[in-house]
Amino acid sequence: MKNKTILVTGAAGFIGANFVKYLLKKYDDIKIIILDKLTYAGNLGTIIDEISNPDVEFYKGDIANKELVDLIFAKHDIDYVVNFAAESHVDRSIENPQLFLQTNILGTQNLLDCTKKAWMTGKDDKGYPVYKPGRKYLQVSTDEVYGSLDKKYDTPHPLNIEDEEVRKVVKDRKDLKTYGDTFFTEETNLDPRSPYSASKTGADHIVVAYNETYHLPVNITRCSNNYGPYHFPEKLIPLIIKNILEGKNLPVYGKGDNVRDWLYVEDHAKAIDMVLRKGKVGEVYNVGGFNEETNINIVKLTINTIRELMDESENYHSVLKTDRENINESLITYVGDRLGHDMRYAIDPSKIARELGWYPETPFTDGIRKTIIWYLENQEWVESVVSGDYQKYYDQMYSNR
Repeated sequence: MKNKTILVTGAAGFIGANFVKYLLKKYDDIKIIILDKLTYAGNLGTIIDEISNPDVEFYKGDIANKELVDLIFAKHDIDYVVNFAAESHVDRSIENPQLFLQTNILGTQNLLDCTKKAWMTGKDDKGYPVYKPGRKYLQVSTDEVYGSLDKKYDTPHPLNIEDEEVRKVVKDRKDLKTYGDTFFTEETNLDPRSPYSASKTGADHIVVAYNETYHLPVNITRCSNNYGPYHFPEKLIPLIIKNILEGKNLPVYGKGDNVRDWLYVEDHAKAIDMVLRKGKVGEVYNVGGFNEETNINIVKLTINTIRELMDESENYHSVLKTDRENINESLITYVGDRLGHDMRYAIDPSKIARELGWYPETPFTDGIRKTIIWYLENQEWVESVVSGDYQKYYDQMYSNR
């Protein structure tokens, strides 16, 4: 990715921030332009070190702001656009669907339009736009656009993968399992069930339309549930970690038997980078890890891992706001199920494994442990997020500009 300039939208959010950190760690000859609206989940403190880098430039604003996006393209010769910017929490989408449509669909369309205008150099003999060489727009989507899969088994069954290339996806893992016989592939019909997933589906359709109608060079990636450092603590794993440390109840929807496919966020960043560099234009790539687990088992694993870490090291005791004896499954509290709660997500990442050689490097138990340790050692970040103080970073840095 030599001498590339990348516009990363939504880079102050969880996955976008980890992607920027990944790029700067891997490459020393790129320029990153960040555009982020800094909503509740956009934390400038997450990327405070990165935006101090002379190779990173930050703009506060909305992807739906045509004037601002045009200005960014005019000022910078953008090679790649990676669009993470989105409202993403399902519960919030149930409360305010319109906000999700405005940002996720209309914002994406505006970003595509500005990209098309900036990269277009003329038209071919059929009237299709011709673009500057080596450009690509990548839309970061979600497995939720596919809807819900059947959960066939209450207890997991062994998962057998015969293809040697695809087996690399589960390298060094011995407990391969599944809760069903079907998986989301790139050919699965889109069938969203929540306002959030419907808005992401609409955005995906717009991206495909710009490729078909205007030949804009695009890719779409659809990932499974991410976890890891810098995750906003309203999502399952960081919320559970926070509540355990505070001795609070751990809310679990329904019976906790909904199944998700989990992916360590840095492995996702690696996949996006590979699709940018090697993905075939116009293609969709599913990014997952054959890593299904029920929500209740995730909660129990998190409890047990935190208890183990507390027993192993006294250094972590200072972050506890409860007695260590309270770190047990009695904290689990079952609450009314989410409206329209999808039962099972499971991604088949065979295409990206075969075509691009991607596989997730982080086994789930290792990733959970790494994630919990990060939260134990970064309580200042957590406190700034939950208190809203992270907004002060922006005021401190830009109030005089």
